[in-house]
Amino acid sequence: MLVGVLASGGGSILEAVLGAGVPAEVVLVDRPCPATDVAAAHGVPAVLVARESFGPSFDRVAYTERLVDELQAREVELVVMAGFMTVLEKPIFDAYGGRVLNTHPALLPSFRGAHAVRQAIEAGVKVTGCTVHVATLEVDEGPILAQEAVAVRPDDTEATLHERIKVVERRLLPATVHAIIERGTVLP
Repeated sequence: MLVGVLASGGGSILEAVLGAGVPAEVVLVDRPCPATDVAAAHGVPAVLVARESFGPSFDRVAYTERLVDELQAREVELVVMAGFMTVLEKPIFDAYGGRVLNTHPALLPSFRGAHAVRQAIEAGVKVTGCTVHVATLEVDEGPILAQEAVAVRPDDTEATLHERIKVVERRLLPATVHAIIERGTVLP
């Protein structure tokens, strides 16, 4: 199963994925970022598919089409989001329906969206965690593939809690991808 990885930031989740031996064909990034260095260190080609805008003029559909073109040019079969912060549109789900994986820093269905860790702290929950799920057009609503709980400590800040959740993500995402490759399908 040919894997393409999408990344946006420092590359710690990407490092975990590639370091665990996930056989990535390509890493696509949406902005210049250290994730390209991580890909290079693992001998994986990295391609910048730059966002033209981070404001209201951003054409999300056209951007998604460009990403899909890059993935299809490499015959990618499974797409893994490793800290990719651009919400994608319908073209990727048309091309890769049921084959786009994402991690989320909460136990879905709780705390959907970009500020899940902050929401967990504000809600005063004692436990949150990490979810690996199939990405769908509806953000953070796809089938859940794996979850693991992380305790919320009384002295946690958003940053400290998020870092402990990332530790789980760095283990859970590669393990889930390996299981999918082994069985040859995303859903059991």
